[in-house]
Amino acid sequence: MNRLTILLFFIGVTACKQNPKTEKSETPIQQEMLENEAVYPDAMVKVFDAHGGLKKWKTQRTLSYVIPKPEFPETHTVDLWSRKDRIDTEKFSMGFDGEQAWLADTDEIYKGDAGFYHNLMFYFYAMPFVLADDGIMYTATEDLEYEGKKYPGLQIAYESGVGASSKDEYYIHFDPETHQMAWLGYTVTYRSGESSDNVKWIRYDDWQEVNGLILPKSITWYKYEGRQLQEPANTVNFEEVSLNEDTKPEAFYDKPENGEYVAIKMN
Repeated sequence: MNRLTILLFFIGVTACKQNPKTEKSETPIQQEMLENEAVYPDAMVKVFDAHGGLKKWKTQRTLSYVIPKPEFPETHTVDLWSRKDRIDTEKFSMGFDGEQAWLADTDEIYKGDAGFYHNLMFYFYAMPFVLADDGIMYTATEDLEYEGKKYPGLQIAYESGVGASSKDEYYIHFDPETHQMAWLGYTVTYRSGESSDNVKWIRYDDWQEVNGLILPKSITWYKYEGRQLQEPANTVNFEEVSLNEDTKPEAFYDKPENGEYVAIKMN
């Protein structure tokens, strides 16, 4: 979750006004202790449970899915315990071996920032479970309203120095009846190092069951003005999703012989 920011091509589709920064509520949040002794707000626990449970999620080891794209469909594979990852296409591959990011692109087809993108979509896809990562602070926040319905939520922040973008802030809003995740708001500080007041919004309303857990089938960025949500702007689909307790071979996430290490950009 600590690199949960968005690439410029996603940011560009929103083209929306900045909103005044949401006031942090001082409302105390009732908390519940889980088996691993981590403390989460009751509301967050109910969200985890609505998606199959944090205990179930933590027994899973390997997640993979395909993001269909016209030119180069991407197969994403992530080790959920080590957070090593790999993206494969017909023309290039990229990944993270646990210490360094790499890119294998002999024909120089990939034009993005592999050090940034290699695990970006994982953090959007693995909601809400990545919100159980270490170093997270939870604060009550005002409801988000869309089409006359109010969605309660929590503000997510990181302890200073945690991850590459500890100044980023996130907002998870959930259905008040089912407690399933409904919206994710997030700010972007990538490369700037400065906090932002501009909260972007993704709708989570298309789910699928994978090995007993409820995970996205697609997610949609929305246009907005402040906290006023407008029409859909861009949808990303996830296909051929696999989640299991098996590990990949030790060398699966290593840099290929034709690959090169790339810098991981940090604020």
